[in-house]
Amino acid sequence: MTPLIQVENVKKSFAGVDAVRGVSFQVNQGELFGMLGHNGAGKTTTIRMILDILRPDSGSIAVLGGPISEEKKNKIGYLPEERGLYRNLKVVDCMVYLASLKGLERNEARRRAMDYLERVDLAQVANKKVSELSRGMQQKVQFGTTILHEPEIVIIDEPFAALDPVNTRLVKELLLDIRRSGRAVLMCTHQMHLVEEMCDRLVMFSKGKIVLHGSLKEVKRRFAPNAVLVEGTGNFADVPGVLSVQAHNGSQQLNLDDSISPQAVLQTLAARSDVTIERFEVAVPSLDDIFVRVVSGEATDHE
Repeated sequence: MTPLIQVENVKKSFAGVDAVRGVSFQVNQGELFGMLGHNGAGKTTTIRMILDILRPDSGSIAVLGGPISEEKKNKIGYLPEERGLYRNLKVVDCMVYLASLKGLERNEARRRAMDYLERVDLAQVANKKVSELSRGMQQKVQFGTTILHEPEIVIIDEPFAALDPVNTRLVKELLLDIRRSGRAVLMCTHQMHLVEEMCDRLVMFSKGKIVLHGSLKEVKRRFAPNAVLVEGTGNFADVPGVLSVQAHNGSQQLNLDDSISPQAVLQTLAARSDVTIERFEVAVPSLDDIFVRVVSGEATDHE
């Protein structure tokens, strides 16, 4: 299957400063792909090169099977971090105008706009000026303009900014619908828990390079300690293979010798009459923990 986005060894510098240094990744059909990194890490520059706003100094980028073109740009929906609605237009008129720029016929654009506003509980503000809406409402309108023409690729930067938990869930479901339809989503966000909930694969940028790349399961497995989390009673420190015990969010983390497996520890605990086990699970780091460790240089990805 041909990737919808293919980035190969792309480099970009500004006034002698390397912004992107040999970046490679691909985004496939039916995939929600996460792009992580601190401000200035190279994410936005990479997105702008994918969209042909900037040209790479070297390397190659293929979109929908080949070089970007004006026709292909109409098959992309882009939600930048810097929002771009026309504040003095009515909401529905703004959506229709922006959709028409992507080649959508105006009557069809109006129908889709009203359907979308109904779904996100904004039908009552369709004829209000954009400037009259709250930030959260404007964010939902902006997201609607991004997907109204049903693009094959959706590229979004911080899509959940200014959204409360209810509307975060709503936008999340819309993004998952896009993935289920076989299209692709490339998402930049600092909200790690949403990446953990939604993304199939991810890349992490730091100082213009990709320092982490893979599926969420693969990434967590590579950075997981040889440890288990236990809730219960008894002395866990004297279990063979347990090097140390430390408190961990209401549980006890048993740090294990490399020669011992979690399954062996579980079998040992189950056979003992002086301990009770209420919960037992393999310790897995959060994506937030991995991000901090990798970006701070405490750990590296050995993929």
